[in-house]
Amino acid sequence: MGSIVNTLAVIAGGILGLLLKKGLNESYEKIIMSALGVSVMFIGIAGAMEKMLVITDGAVSSQGAILLSLSMASGALIGEMLKIEDQFERFGGWLKEKAGSKDSRFIEAFVSTSLTICIGAMAIVGSMKDGILHDPSMLYTKAILDLPIVMVFTATMGIGALFSAIPILLLEGGITLLASVLAGVMTDAVIANLSMVGSVLIFCVGINLFCPFHVKVANMLPSLITAGILTVIM
Repeated sequence: MGSIVNTLAVIAGGILGLLLKKGLNESYEKIIMSALGVSVMFIGIAGAMEKMLVITDGAVSSQGAILLSLSMASGALIGEMLKIEDQFERFGGWLKEKAGSKDSRFIEAFVSTSLTICIGAMAIVGSMKDGILHDPSMLYTKAILDLPIVMVFTATMGIGALFSAIPILLLEGGITLLASVLAGVMTDAVIANLSMVGSVLIFCVGINLFCPFHVKVANMLPSLITAGILTVIM
């Protein structure tokens, strides 16, 4: 149920964004995109630091650096071999064709928005809680946050952002179903490390929004799987 509510919120945000887009000129779009990029980067940093920094008796220490590095490196290698980013963009192109859109930024908007709202800690942990504990409250909260995010992305990048509703439904719905089946394996440590890696990936999405060079974030998505496997092994 939580994934359905989140999907409806994304659609609503996309529709509102299309209405707002008519009143935005190019200079406004550029400054908003820069602000979004910085915001997304700091959301990623905050999520990763929450899992990595530990305060014990007033002393700050870090944890999970080795697991993070191994997960990211192995996951990125797998993703590069599978050409996930290319497949994601190809799917975006197919959606663009089916929607009959002539928007030159359709694929960019679809990929950037999908990655921003799909791979964060709230999407992963919220879907797991919905599947294991039948508690969709975190996904309801995420829906409230995603609505304005998708609205701004759609207003600045175009209708492609609205179609991020498809991967959000598939991903969150899939994680919810999988978590309900694998409840015994989904320990607190597994969930925490998945959230940590997801937050780092969100930081990379922010880099793509803010900087001229491109990080193939979609190719790093297998890092979420390798993080879970390495947590169990280590």
